[in-house]
Amino acid sequence: MILALAGNQNSGKTTLFNQLTGSNQHAGNFPGVTVDSKIGEIKGHKGIKVVDLPGIYSIRPYSNEEILTRDFLLNENPDGIINIVDATNIERNLYLTLQLLEMNIPMVLALNMMDEVRNNSGTIDINGMSESLGIPVLPISASKNEGIEELVAKITEISEKKRRPKRIDFCKGAMHRCIHAITHLIEDHALIAGISPRFAATKLIENDPAITELLKINDNEKDMVEHSVSEMENELGMDRNAALADMRYAFIEGVCAVTVVKPHESKEHIRSVKIDNILTNKYLAIPVFLCIMLLVFWLTFGLIGAFLSDMFSSLIDGAASAVDVFLADYGLNPIVHSLVIDGVFAGVGSVLGFLPIIVTLFFFLSILEDSGYMARVAFVMDKALRKIGLSGRSFVPMLIGFGCSVPAIMATRTLSSERDRKMTIFLTPFMSCSAKLPIYAVFTAAFFRSHKALVMISLYIFGMLIGIISGLVMSRTKYKGKPVPFVMELPNYRIPSAKSVLLLMWDKARDFLTRAFTVIFFAAIIIWFLQSFDLQFNFVEDSSQSLLSKVGTFIAPVFKPLGFNDWMASTSLITGFIAKETVISTLAVLTGSGTESLGAVLGTIFTVPSAISFLVFTLLYTPCVAAIAAVKRELNSGFRAAVFAFTQCAIAWAVSFIVYNVIRFMI
Repeated sequence: MILALAGNQNSGKTTLFNQLTGSNQHAGNFPGVTVDSKIGEIKGHKGIKVVDLPGIYSIRPYSNEEILTRDFLLNENPDGIINIVDATNIERNLYLTLQLLEMNIPMVLALNMMDEVRNNSGTIDINGMSESLGIPVLPISASKNEGIEELVAKITEISEKKRRPKRIDFCKGAMHRCIHAITHLIEDHALIAGISPRFAATKLIENDPAITELLKINDNEKDMVEHSVSEMENELGMDRNAALADMRYAFIEGVCAVTVVKPHESKEHIRSVKIDNILTNKYLAIPVFLCIMLLVFWLTFGLIGAFLSDMFSSLIDGAASAVDVFLADYGLNPIVHSLVIDGVFAGVGSVLGFLPIIVTLFFFLSILEDSGYMARVAFVMDKALRKIGLSGRSFVPMLIGFGCSVPAIMATRTLSSERDRKMTIFLTPFMSCSAKLPIYAVFTAAFFRSHKALVMISLYIFGMLIGIISGLVMSRTKYKGKPVPFVMELPNYRIPSAKSVLLLMWDKARDFLTRAFTVIFFAAIIIWFLQSFDLQFNFVEDSSQSLLSKVGTFIAPVFKPLGFNDWMASTSLITGFIAKETVISTLAVLTGSGTESLGAVLGTIFTVPSAISFLVFTLLYTPCVAAIAAVKRELNSGFRAAVFAFTQCAIAWAVSFIVYNVIRFMI
């Protein structure tokens, strides 16, 4: 049995999905968390799966989320729908409910956040609403796990019995005549296509091209549909979409008038309005945001994260020394000994030491997200982003980009404009991902020990600045045009959920550890092998005679104008294409350094200007191969992905060249 979970953004869908399946999907307090559909099995009900669809406000073919939801419901034929509704804002949420009812699929309405309704003296006549809508209605609180068992029992029952919604004809007058005329006209086509005739009729009125093509109606029937729509528009004095919306909202208002006693304005909302007077203030919003982010970065890189990272690095180096002594006493073959210590421990250990920094950063970011503040930042950034041709909605993928470019690029699916989407995909990698943190940490510790936090913050800001400049150029050249209008729901501020914060931290830590013991582990072994053997596959004591040095020396001249004409530096940048963490693991393997001693060795390879140039290049050059694959998938073009990667490298080279020469001149 397959069940679809559908609802508005911020209605609690992902939270309910986690309660139903025991999955640990991250539930953020801003729209756009569910980028793609997720599937999981309901706890205690083997064989019953639920699909968490993206949050939408209507089934209209405008955005990718709406198209994905519509296509899933039409093509996958789910056995039932759980329509989750925010009970504190029920009128707006029921608009999607009416469209889902027209699809004639077994459905249950889950009234979420009923605890908030009760706490603010509101009431909802559950039985009355169920009678009015023709489907079971159940009160729940997903965050408190209230009513979940009853919900599962009811949706399972009606899905097994294929109990479809009772037919409720809420249209009247000219709209009634139009819908029924078209329904009768295309009923046979709809039944052949396997969709509800009523739903098909309303989609034809909305002029949905996908449904028109699916129904395979001829030109004569199309003319008759347009004739019926024109008559309805002339009689009502409004266009087709406005007429449909008016019909639905009129019915919703009637249902709510007899079944809903609206709650008083909640304490949470009153508190949120007061906070927003400062955090979304015309003059204070951006300075406050910058101050908050500076505090986060300072705590991460200069106080908490750095302290924990140093402790963790010492433990790793201690473990490496203990293993080194044990293997020497054991008399292990020197080559295998070198592989374990100089390959595995040097490569993986050099990266693992920065796990505390990454976890600390996402601890603070998840608090900001879960509290509802990040939704305000997207709202505030709308005006600034419009100056480079984007809307505030593009800020959400960019924000995700600070964690990882892959989900950030996927998150651009939430953008309705293809122009905005392509621009955002190009600009997102300029938001420094967490995989680059080990590079920044090692180099700042080696060259800027007394200003580590300031240098790291400067790198993040510099990446955003280059993104802004690139956006300005793109919006005036290839991607001319205006950004789409931006409408975004601002949720109430709430105290961050400890579970949600810990889940995000664990998710990032697990992702980092997975890469450390897979991609980075194998990359470290390959790098060790290439730097330990020559062209005749003889073991070499001096890595400058190795296979890898030959390749690195061939590539090094490309980076000479940037200040680092060293084969080890150029080799690390090439391996960084696999995963950015391997830049540090490669340098550790090539120099035979531990986590703490690597910084000292780098001082013999780089000068201060060349170190800054190297940092700028790693900040800006092409993201990892997984991100390039995501670009290829989202743009549906391998050529565009290749151009994207080349362009990022060209920008990185040009900017690093300028930075290196400016700093060298200043010094």
